[in-house]
Amino acid sequence: MAAENSKQFWKRSAKLPGSIQPVYGAQHPPLDPRLTKKVEGRGRNIYVRETHQPAASCTHPNKGWESNLQPSFIKERSKVNAVPLKNKKASSFHEFARNTSDAWDIGDDEEEDFSAPSFQTLNSKVALATAAQVLENHSKLRVKPERSQSTTCDVPASYKVIKSSSDAQLSRNSSDTCLRNALHKQQSLPLRPIIPLVARISDQNASGAPPMTVRERTRLEKFRQLLSSHNTDLDELRKCSWPGVPREVRPVTWRLLSGYLPANTERRKLTLQRKREEYFGFIEQYYDSRNEEHHQDTYRQIHIDIPRTNPLIPLFQQPLVQEIFERILFIWAIRHPASGYVQGINDLVTPFFVVFLSEYVEKTSGLFTFCFTEEDVENFDVANLSQDVLRSIEADSFWCMSKLLDGIQDNYTFAQPGIQKKVKALEELVSRIDEQVHSHFRRYEVEYLQFAFRWMNNLLMRELPLRCTIRLWDTYQSEPEGFSHFHLYVCAAFLIKWRKEILDEEDFQGLLMLLQNLPTIHWGNEEIGLLLAEAYRLKYMFADAPNHYRR
Repeated sequence: MAAENSKQFWKRSAKLPGSIQPVYGAQHPPLDPRLTKKVEGRGRNIYVRETHQPAASCTHPNKGWESNLQPSFIKERSKVNAVPLKNKKASSFHEFARNTSDAWDIGDDEEEDFSAPSFQTLNSKVALATAAQVLENHSKLRVKPERSQSTTCDVPASYKVIKSSSDAQLSRNSSDTCLRNALHKQQSLPLRPIIPLVARISDQNASGAPPMTVRERTRLEKFRQLLSSHNTDLDELRKCSWPGVPREVRPVTWRLLSGYLPANTERRKLTLQRKREEYFGFIEQYYDSRNEEHHQDTYRQIHIDIPRTNPLIPLFQQPLVQEIFERILFIWAIRHPASGYVQGINDLVTPFFVVFLSEYVEKTSGLFTFCFTEEDVENFDVANLSQDVLRSIEADSFWCMSKLLDGIQDNYTFAQPGIQKKVKALEELVSRIDEQVHSHFRRYEVEYLQFAFRWMNNLLMRELPLRCTIRLWDTYQSEPEGFSHFHLYVCAAFLIKWRKEILDEEDFQGLLMLLQNLPTIHWGNEEIGLLLAEAYRLKYMFADAPNHYRR
């Protein structure tokens, strides 16, 4: 069953990353693709729903959108009801319409003879009346005040300004009360962009649409005070960052916590300039050697792995981004010959790249104020950024990734001894905190190395959505030896989280399929917070008493 679900999931995800899909259920009234128009924004496409669709009926305030579909729908309903009910297989829209009492419904009796001539005559009358009303309302709406033309002349063509509901009401005749109410009902609804799959299934509690709470605003202000002080207190910054870093200050916070930037504010600008120049000095010195015989295998493996990096996120499929990743990984590999490039290191670049890119995405919003999230960055076109900005993002990502790998480099040396030790420690820890799960693995001959190797090698990046990885790394960078030591307890808490599902599987194949395809696609900040809390509890109990979990 798990194998079948996995196959179906891959089949659903086989579409081009970033393809536009309507979001049904996210709007009211239901979204009609004919009522949407594409608005070109800077660096991304925004799809907005037209809000000036007129209403032909005054019986119900929400029926304006239905009236335009009335003639064709009544004909369709006649065809549908001409066959016995048991043979009907109505679509979701037909079922919705049939179960709704509408002003233009002729009757609700399923046994009524819809093929009668009187009904056909009534259909045509209703259709003609509706069509006339729609044409009349459209002609009224086409008349726009001259003032609105003058206000939109300064707006770039890539954006579309939608009239507010109050302006629309003032331009109507006061006698059209019912039409005004229906239109106001539609225009008062929020305009939700149609966003790609990766963002549509994203964490709603981190999507940025609601305004900040008082607590969030207070935390953000505290971060800004810490970061703007002459010498940033790194201990206090780590303490504040453990429960998560606000998106607005995450780039500079990560640079400080990783040790890339100095705590002294006066030295930061010069340090950034020097380190960025140093990185591009490495590019000029070493990058051309990628075609030499002794570096060909390394570069070839990097070149193969880059397109596999988060294949469902459009950002990482852009050729410009892939070239940046190739340079970062190749320079790191030849500067660390003890390990060289190992599959899995390519994933470790992505959180840094997304975080540092977000700093510049927010500055390209133009005349309009957008609340950017990790999902917006995932769909951003980096071609809209200047060459200097891209160079800064590339260099910062390289240095922060290097700082991270310095603490876990034994994970990637020959035979990967660091990972072997961590997997063994995970097995010993789980055997003490949940004997039943441990015995279940032994019963069906499941080795921890078969699933936990990837957890250690990729730091759970293949098990969690990217937005969750970024939140997880806020805490990792706040913990002493977070990536090397605290990660063990996070993996233990992550495994026990799926205790019920694990015990429900009663064969080797089912267990491995589950552990390699855990359902975390809808996870967000709340789930990561609970996971980290449990990991901290385990660390508090076992970290300073390693013999406590050894048999």
